[in-house]
Amino acid sequence: MGQGLWRVARNQHLQQEAYSEPGYLSREQSRRVTSSNISHSSHRKQAQGGIDLYHLLKARKSKEQEGFINLEMLPPELSFTILSYLNATDLCLASCVWQDLANDELLWQGLCKSTWGHCSIYNKNPPLGFSFRKLYMQLDEGSLTFNANPEEGVSYFMSKGILDDSPKEIAKFIFCTRTLNWKKLRIYLDERRDVLDDLVTLHNFRNQFLPNALREFFRHIHAPEERGEYLETLITKFSHRFCACNPDLMRELGLSPDAVYVLCYSLILLSIDLTSPHVKNKMSKREFIRNTRRAAQNISEDFVGHLYDNIYLIGHVAA
Repeated sequence: MGQGLWRVARNQHLQQEAYSEPGYLSREQSRRVTSSNISHSSHRKQAQGGIDLYHLLKARKSKEQEGFINLEMLPPELSFTILSYLNATDLCLASCVWQDLANDELLWQGLCKSTWGHCSIYNKNPPLGFSFRKLYMQLDEGSLTFNANPEEGVSYFMSKGILDDSPKEIAKFIFCTRTLNWKKLRIYLDERRDVLDDLVTLHNFRNQFLPNALREFFRHIHAPEERGEYLETLITKFSHRFCACNPDLMRELGLSPDAVYVLCYSLILLSIDLTSPHVKNKMSKREFIRNTRRAAQNISEDFVGHLYDNIYLIGHVAA
């Protein structure tokens, strides 16, 4: 037993001597060296690959740094990408914090062109003191003016040099803008038939099925609520444009602009018949084919049947 106790005491003595040699470190020293190595490794990664975004987003040295990341610490390309998702109001608020970033011309240029796709000023040399942020404010004010009084709105755009006094330029502006009130726009186009002509020619109906093309047309140029001369004008212009975009199809089906005009009216009446809750007895496919072929005899029965199916499945052409 005494020999056993001696072996235990000798082993403990050897362990103390071994861990106190230069080749071994205490637990505290080992922890410090490991922490130092991680720190140096982190610095090397940052030096080799730029800013460590993961640690920048996750690590917080103090409570003051908690919250949204400071965009000025990110690469400019990443900061601009984040800010590009903001609308004009939020971008103005962001400029209070990151003034240089949020006031960048590229961001405001993107906002202008995403809302107003075409302006004459885009294709001109910018005047002295021009900024896209100022242009955005003018475009927004002009759109509000147009929605109150179309003539005054167009005059405002021209007075600021945003639009040229040309029916084609006005038509392009209307075609590429979605902030204009459709009721005011319908009144304006009814009075400015020269602008309406250029607006119709901007549509490309190539290889489109007739009901789908008519829906696209009425999404840009809203149909009047009642029948009248303006609706007849719209359908006439659409018929000629559709035939001009599909000359091969017109020859194959034996259709003329007059025949397309008849089909468009038939599609509008069928849309009302199938979608109106006031119509109890809905028109059947057989009735639609018979009535349409009676008005336009050269149209095949299968083609007219496909027109009916489109309205029945998709819905109104002028909704």
